[in-house]
Amino acid sequence: MSSNEPSRRGPEPRGAYAAFRPITTRWMDNDVYGHVNNVVYYSFFDTAVNGLLMDAGVLDIHQGEVIGLVVETQCNYFAPIAFPQPVAAGVRVAHLGRSSVRYEIGLFADGAPDSAAAGHFVHVYVDRATRRPVPLPEPLKAVLKSWIVNPTQGTQPR
Repeated sequence: MSSNEPSRRGPEPRGAYAAFRPITTRWMDNDVYGHVNNVVYYSFFDTAVNGLLMDAGVLDIHQGEVIGLVVETQCNYFAPIAFPQPVAAGVRVAHLGRSSVRYEIGLFADGAPDSAAAGHFVHVYVDRATRRPVPLPEPLKAVLKSWIVNPTQGTQPR
């Protein structure tokens, strides 16, 4: 690995994440190799982050004037997940910008202490009509700040 390449993330404990959302695996998620197919993990990421934002009342997918568009995504896999295992998706905010957020997500299979997969995606928040970047609305920003975690020390005091 060259000095320019980032080091690969490893599995992390549950304490490295601020918020959790349960995910139900489905029969159709398994591939011919007997585990959840890699593309499904990205769906789990979207489901976890957007579901938590909706639960917090800061995302209205139907009427909201501001929406988040994914501009970057990545995932590392450490252990297989397979139907019918329940999954808990841990979410934290790694970077909070003026109009963007980098979410980091860990997927935990069936009560496991360490993540089976970990990844990130970046949302750029835009005006629904113009698709131009806008500053993060204050209620959204407040929720996102509560999800900022130092992964080596656990959740920051709030």
